[in-house]
Amino acid sequence: MKVRLTADPAEFKAITFPFLQRDPVLHSYILSNTADRVDGILHDPAPPLFLSIHDDPGEVVGAVFCTALRGIQLGALPDALVPAIADICADQAPDPDTIAGTATAARQLAELRAARTGKTFHQTLGMRLHKLGTFVEQHATGTARQAVAADLEVVVSLLAAYGTELGHPLPPDEQYRWGSTRIERGRVWLWEDGGRVVSVVGHQETLFNATRVGPVYTPPSARGHGYASALTAHVTKHLQATGSEVCLNTDLANPTSNKIYAAIGYRPLVDFVVYELR
Repeated sequence: MKVRLTADPAEFKAITFPFLQRDPVLHSYILSNTADRVDGILHDPAPPLFLSIHDDPGEVVGAVFCTALRGIQLGALPDALVPAIADICADQAPDPDTIAGTATAARQLAELRAARTGKTFHQTLGMRLHKLGTFVEQHATGTARQAVAADLEVVVSLLAAYGTELGHPLPPDEQYRWGSTRIERGRVWLWEDGGRVVSVVGHQETLFNATRVGPVYTPPSARGHGYASALTAHVTKHLQATGSEVCLNTDLANPTSNKIYAAIGYRPLVDFVVYELR
């Protein structure tokens, strides 16, 4: 087993995408984050670290990235490959204290990292990746529309509230960069009711005929009217009409969102967890 390192997302893309594209839904997170860095949409405050894991003949069998904002992202890395990257991550990326991956792989790396650093670890988030099955239309008062440049302030405001509610707010400059670049690319949608924007849904770039929906956010004052359900369904239908497979992540601690997405036709595919060391 060999691990190859790079700080260049374009190099990582060239090496790993032929492997990752075999299951673009399962690997959606690593694919989209890498593509956004290559395209200049995502920016890191410190140099990122990308790892490709190769078997003895040299074929890619796993891909991992580590950044200051998102910690160590294992994606769907198999458990058996965790030992191959543990020491490298500890030596080359000692600062990130969050690890995301499947329940067993993420815990395995958290245990190895904790043993090396003397820190303790605990799970902070459980996520479920869903893939669209049979689409079911949803309805609410109001209409959906694609966000335009004039919507930047309202999009940034909703994004800021979303980040604050999650406990991971983006810096203001990142909020504006996120909003402006994604609006330009047609990846932000709004739901309006009575001339008021009441919900926002984004989606990632379509890669290898798969698209991940998110984020989805409705301010507390506008909840309970089905806006998020209707807008997510609208975006889902739009993406499906392009021929794309559609997927999304949910927080397992939020039964409301899981119920909403199940009603649209999303079905569970695999669970992921996030561990934090301290």
